[in-house]
Amino acid sequence: MLPINCGSHADYQNFVVTNLRKYYPNPDALAKSTWDIIERFWNLDLSKTDTLLADKYSKFGPAPRTPSCMQRSYLLSIDFKVTSLTEWAAQLKINPLYAILSGFEVGDTPGVGTFYDFINRCLWDSDDNHMSPHIHPLKTKVKKPKSKGTKADSVEKITVAELLPELEKTSFPLDDQPYASLFKIYQKEFLDVSVNKGLIHADSLVIAGDGTPVVTSHRERKHRICKCKENGITDCNCNRYFSQPDCDIGWDSSRDCFYHGYDLYMLVDSQSDLPVFSHYSCASKHDSHGFLHAWFRMKSFLPNFKVSKVLLDSAHDAMPYYQYFKREGITPFIDLNGKGGRPSVYKNEFTIDKDGVPICPCGFRMRRDGVEIAKGRMKFKCPKISKKNGCLSCTCETPCSDAKYGRTVHLVMNDNPRLFNNPPRSSKEWKLEYNARTSAERSNKREKLDFKLEDGRHRSTKMWYCRLYHIQMLQHLDAWDLPSESPLKKMILDVA
Repeated sequence: MLPINCGSHADYQNFVVTNLRKYYPNPDALAKSTWDIIERFWNLDLSKTDTLLADKYSKFGPAPRTPSCMQRSYLLSIDFKVTSLTEWAAQLKINPLYAILSGFEVGDTPGVGTFYDFINRCLWDSDDNHMSPHIHPLKTKVKKPKSKGTKADSVEKITVAELLPELEKTSFPLDDQPYASLFKIYQKEFLDVSVNKGLIHADSLVIAGDGTPVVTSHRERKHRICKCKENGITDCNCNRYFSQPDCDIGWDSSRDCFYHGYDLYMLVDSQSDLPVFSHYSCASKHDSHGFLHAWFRMKSFLPNFKVSKVLLDSAHDAMPYYQYFKREGITPFIDLNGKGGRPSVYKNEFTIDKDGVPICPCGFRMRRDGVEIAKGRMKFKCPKISKKNGCLSCTCETPCSDAKYGRTVHLVMNDNPRLFNNPPRSSKEWKLEYNARTSAERSNKREKLDFKLEDGRHRSTKMWYCRLYHIQMLQHLDAWDLPSESPLKKMILDVA
């Protein structure tokens, strides 16, 4: 192929204006929602895509389609809710608006094969469409939980305490990942732009994490490759051939049913609801493991991003998390799941409530009285102390201390960083910060409902990653501010 003529963003904008004047001289003929998409893509500069993908093409042969135009067209197909590339290629031929916004001449648009060639050549850096081999052993089935609305128990053969140090020592070079080129485009053209616009604070990120099921098919497709059945053995544990080797069967707690597909783990900036990093795991992967796989890849791929706080749900309530975040200088906000337990008695017959607040021998929750950072402990005082006639006195019927100030308990955070954390779970500060964890759920809703992630119906991890990352690109694009008055409409009307 010949060297690519990259052009510039200004060339693309002039092309769009010229053709909109020709085919749509009356801007009011298009719906307001359509104009919103037109203006966003008219302002979207994808010139770096041509530079990033320049080495994917040969210097000899016929001239290819411009990579930025192919990229923009794929983004448009998702934004216009066309879930099939075959259908999109047909729409480009009959709808001038789609061709113009993509950057193609009307009547000269790429076919479906060109789109798949672009994905294989430029966006997926592997000859294999999947991350794991088709032939592998049968996996342990997830068991249906006893109570409705709860997540299934983990089927992992390795604990969080064993997995965390293993991944911490593992190197994840970006160039070794099959989606490396896809991630670089996402980072350079969208994530970094959101950082530059002040939507994401890369030097003090507050990350919210959550896993969500992604259904890829109604059933698991596999077949035997052994001859056990011919020999009368119907329940053998021999390897099987799986058509989607990266998927398996998991439990969807929100829909209360089993499903076949992926567990998508999202790491989201809680202040802007924008995605930072995502990772596909098999559906049976527990969130406590899914977070670790996504977290250490994010740290490797985005070394300049500094995380100050992490917001996670009760599926991540494990002591190794708290110990790791303390070493890294990150403040964890993790809800308790009730399975980790708490000390029955903590110093002098004081018990600990479910949120880490000490309870006095009379059964009253003690009152928080600050944190002594230098000594690494939290201070709680008697809740029955009141001020009468200018003096402090205890109003408890059976006081446990003769001091005017009442009984004081110090909780040493090193004793149990899971229960005794700063700020305490009982404080308004903790609850206010933890409420922002729903940003991960809002981001998942945008991907699955607004951009119809699951409607792709792909059969390869390659296509699922391409669809996911392009949806994340559109999430960033939608968050960028547009001018209050449309310069594009003015340019069309002035000449018309």
